[in-house]
Amino acid sequence: MSWFVSEILVLLLTRTRRRSGTIHDRGSLAILWVVIFSSISLGSWYGETHSHTIFDGAHWVRIVSLAVLAVGLAVRWTAIVSLGRTFSANVAIHANQKLYTKGLFALVRHPSYTGMMIVFASVGIHTRNWGAVAIILFPTFAALLYRMHVEETALRQAFGQEYEQYCKATRRLIPGIY
Repeated sequence: MSWFVSEILVLLLTRTRRRSGTIHDRGSLAILWVVIFSSISLGSWYGETHSHTIFDGAHWVRIVSLAVLAVGLAVRWTAIVSLGRTFSANVAIHANQKLYTKGLFALVRHPSYTGMMIVFASVGIHTRNWGAVAIILFPTFAALLYRMHVEETALRQAFGQEYEQYCKATRRLIPGIY
């Protein structure tokens, strides 16, 4: 619940309006929200109505899921705070924006999405059911892939060769892997 409230605040406080930047969102924000809400709702329902398949439903798994949630939130919020005023809930480029490649962004191009995926994994783990984990992770990952494509297209248009070089030096979500 705290994650959901924080995401609503991010949406309300950081969404770029047309007068303060060029929006390139292509519906990705709406798609992402629909997929996240649907996947978490369906996955949570599935986890509650089917047997616990993660470590036979051991209660300590839920404690682990809370620790994983804390890590995901820390990664996401660190990325958001690092970008400061240039962070936007919708895909937008601000007039004086510079390509940020420090901190977590030196490790991966989309650390806020890495944090989101960790959060989604924690929600799935909390159900203690592998099917629920898959229901939550696969659709949200697919929606994030679309979102990353939209975002990277906008960044290529805005920063050209500088962004291309950055892409060659860093992975999208997982350092050294993807």
